[in-house]
Amino acid sequence: MSGTTLRGAAAVVGAAELHYKRGGAPHGELRMTLEAIVSACADAGVSPSELDGFVSYAGGGHDGAILGGALGVRDVRWSNMMWGGGGGAVAAAINNAAVAIATGQAETVVVYRSMAQEDTGRLGYAKYFYGPHYLAHGVGSPAQVCALRTQRLLEHDGVPREAMRALVLAAYRHAQNNPTAAGYGKPLDEATYESSRMITEPFHLFDCSRESDGAVALVLVSGERARAMRPDAAYVLAGAQGAPGGYSSIIDNDELYTSAGFAGRPGRAGVADRMWAAAGLTHDDVDVVQVYENFSGPAVSALIDHGFAPAGPAAGDILTVDNLTAGIGKLPVNTSGGNIADSFVNGMGLAVEAVRQIRGTSTNPVPGARVSLFIGGPMAPLVSSTLFGHEDTL
Repeated sequence: MSGTTLRGAAAVVGAAELHYKRGGAPHGELRMTLEAIVSACADAGVSPSELDGFVSYAGGGHDGAILGGALGVRDVRWSNMMWGGGGGAVAAAINNAAVAIATGQAETVVVYRSMAQEDTGRLGYAKYFYGPHYLAHGVGSPAQVCALRTQRLLEHDGVPREAMRALVLAAYRHAQNNPTAAGYGKPLDEATYESSRMITEPFHLFDCSRESDGAVALVLVSGERARAMRPDAAYVLAGAQGAPGGYSSIIDNDELYTSAGFAGRPGRAGVADRMWAAAGLTHDDVDVVQVYENFSGPAVSALIDHGFAPAGPAAGDILTVDNLTAGIGKLPVNTSGGNIADSFVNGMGLAVEAVRQIRGTSTNPVPGARVSLFIGGPMAPLVSSTLFGHEDTL
């Protein structure tokens, strides 16, 4: 039985993002979604009416039929939602769009997400997500669940807490070059980080992502079409998603408790393993990483799961501020400032930054970047990753 490879079958040719201070959106989610899609189409040089595929994730409320009607789309051929709590499925949504194109189900697909918290409320209390065994004991937010796992990562695995701090300080360092970042003009040092209030052990205030209003959209077409449209298209080299057996953030004391959900086990390939195998690449081939950091601890765990740092105390040798900084280190991470220092529209802005690195248009460009990894929400019930590459990598 032959399979369909994703390598180079689809590419991002249009990207747009809008983000505002929490509660400060000028419009509701539907209008912001439409604005982001129209802007992404303009960036791609296509008419919104050409769209025939719509993909979102995490329960957003505006499906392809609604958006297609508003945009004057001629024929909606693909419309679906990637399930999974938080931002675990954000990369899966991009992978899904690539699958639709690779298999001929659609030709021009937009991946999108919007948040206007005046309309939908904050994400901090996820009552739709956690079961009564958590809620009965006062655990009712993503921060609390991820804190339990992160504390175990520090105490049992021996990963130094300084690795979390390094991730945060590098994000704020990047934000100082990004005028649209929430952390722009607000540099962060070790003393300020350490003296910030504790949210839930071991997370200080600055370990936690922001919650922004806004909308983000990516337009994908076939690789063949992308080559004719723009020389800096970001091609999907591989993608993987999964909810591994023996791991789930909706239960406690499970197997692989300190994993971010991407790790494999003896005899069973994990999400990261499957992505690397499909791409024919390893972590050593990656030039830049955007990792969803709802909190710093899960992001550190995700980098370990993908092979960028060893588990245990040695992780601290790799995950240092300088090594995570574009233009200085070998592992530049979250080069726009990430969810922590730039903006948080359910993590979708990180995908846009992954594309910018391939284009060379990031405010913190990694010179000669050709392979750019986007890691979706770690420690969610379902997790996902997408590997982008320049045309030179095909």
